[in-house]
Amino acid sequence: MDIKRQRRQSGFSNRLFSLVGIIGLFAAVIAGATVWLLLTDPVTVAESMDSGEVTPLVQSLAGSIYDALVRLLRYL
Repeated sequence: MDIKRQRRQSGFSNRLFSLVGIIGLFAAVIAGATVWLLLTDPVTVAESMDSGEVTPLVQSLAGSIYDALVRLLRYL
């Protein structure tokens, strides 16, 4: 009577898929915040693109993500 053994998946592949998922989620959040900022504050986005200075854009993105998290935590 032969018993077939199943191969165990390595921990590396599980960690890799988790890392890819986290990076994908982070990219989706940044993309969504960028679109939201483009719709709600187009002047800041236009000035950042015109001057080449990304600091105001990053500050606005961070502020909008922070506000969204605060509202989400209040809701929960």
